[in-house]
Amino acid sequence: MVQLCVNGARGSADGAVVPLSPEAVAESVAEAVAAGADDVHVHPKTPCGRDTLSPRVLAAALEAIRARVPSSVPVGVTTGAWAEPDPAARVARIRSWSVLPDHASVNWHEPGAEEVAVALIGRGVAVEAGIWSGTDGAARFLRSPLGPRVLRVLGEVTDTDPATARDSARALLTGLGTAYGRPVLLHGEDGGAWPVLRLAGRLGLATRIGLEDTLSLPDGTRAASNAELVTAALAEWTSARRGAG
Repeated sequence: MVQLCVNGARGSADGAVVPLSPEAVAESVAEAVAAGADDVHVHPKTPCGRDTLSPRVLAAALEAIRARVPSSVPVGVTTGAWAEPDPAARVARIRSWSVLPDHASVNWHEPGAEEVAVALIGRGVAVEAGIWSGTDGAARFLRSPLGPRVLRVLGEVTDTDPATARDSARALLTGLGTAYGRPVLLHGEDGGAWPVLRLAGRLGLATRIGLEDTLSLPDGTRAASNAELVTAALAEWTSARRGAG
């Protein structure tokens, strides 16, 4: 599986290529799905470009995307604490959603992670457990009774140094152990995005790519779109997988 991470916390300062409005997001997703992405992770944005868990904004983003892609493509959203810092308010937002995503990521190192996950599960939204390198997320997750119930584990490598990101990824995977037997999606960001994606290919793990994780193609040139990143990711992942054999 190659998940598309459409925009992340990026904004207009990162260039016009980053989709922010529901219409721009939907168009970018449709192009990336046509290029081979089979799952979507999006950060719904306020008109001023800020990440939000607002039911109105989330509904607009999800409806625009679902009007453009096959129903077989799951669409997920963030629940990052930066979008709603207060854990109780975050849970209240989730309970107020009128249109539901297929899944949502929960960063396990953040305060209130378990309560957020419980709220999502209670609404029938699958949970992606975001485990960031350099945090105590893995230890918290492995103590959680919710671990066996998550859809997948996101191994999120925050080391952006291309020389060390792979080692950080391997350390993160070691810390996760069997991860309750849940599928693992491994990805990096910025300078670590492509080295970690290739490692995911060698290990046969799902991965993700998109303008949230990197603005650049493997050769360092600026990506023109999410679709271009997905095309490159499929080629890099497949090549790495073949090399592993």
